[in-house]
Amino acid sequence: MSKQSPFAREEVMEAYLDSLLKEPEAPEDVTARTAKLLEQASQQMAETALASTANESEPLSNEQEAIAEKVTSLIETQKVETIEDEQQHLDAETSIEQAQDEVLGRTPKTKVPLKDTLGFRFQALFFEVAGLTLAVPLTSLGGIHQIEKVGPLFGKPDWFMGVMLHRESKLSVVDSAKWVMPEKYDENLAQSLNYRYLIMLGESVWGLASEKLVNTVNLTTDDVKWRESTGKRPWLAGMVKEKMCALIDVEELISMLNKGLGSNDQTP
Repeated sequence: MSKQSPFAREEVMEAYLDSLLKEPEAPEDVTARTAKLLEQASQQMAETALASTANESEPLSNEQEAIAEKVTSLIETQKVETIEDEQQHLDAETSIEQAQDEVLGRTPKTKVPLKDTLGFRFQALFFEVAGLTLAVPLTSLGGIHQIEKVGPLFGKPDWFMGVMLHRESKLSVVDSAKWVMPEKYDENLAQSLNYRYLIMLGESVWGLASEKLVNTVNLTTDDVKWRESTGKRPWLAGMVKEKMCALIDVEELISMLNKGLGSNDQTP
């Protein structure tokens, strides 16, 4: 059976990502802006489903495992290099600046945009959720795990799938489709999801559920259409233009998840 996706056409995905990058905008505005494109795409989705053969299948799990292993190796290498070359120096600098701010009563500096922290060339992991491709810089990636049994918890937001035990850690699993694009999440989409991997965010306990690992990609800052204003959707750093995917600001995303906020909620 052909997999359902709200992004049957490339222009639909581009319009959707563009709408997310613009400020300010309410969730209902996003829905209205892309509604016509989605309606046009639905006919093509039906045609594609009829034309699809019954033997469609996902890439071999071996390929997915190879990507996961490659990413894990790259993460470990980058962590070692960061600790040896930069982290201790940066931590000391930050502590001094924070102490000076407290003594002098100065307002803490605003957050440095993701673009300015990556360097001109950087690597990112691309993964898919309900037809939408998301990207996470490898320097912000905590690891990749296969999704196993997830235990639900009461009193949590609807995008919180539950807790997954991994070794001695309790990992918080986010329903990525429901969090990133709640305006497109319906029963049909929910039933079509097949989450297989958990993309861990930095050193936090949060992980994004993913259906497919695409690949690790070498990028430059020129490859990204960066968000030009702050405020709404701080988790969205920009759009990788040629790949038509959303680049995630992991630090901002962790902050929003810790506060129980959804993707379209206004940060305090």
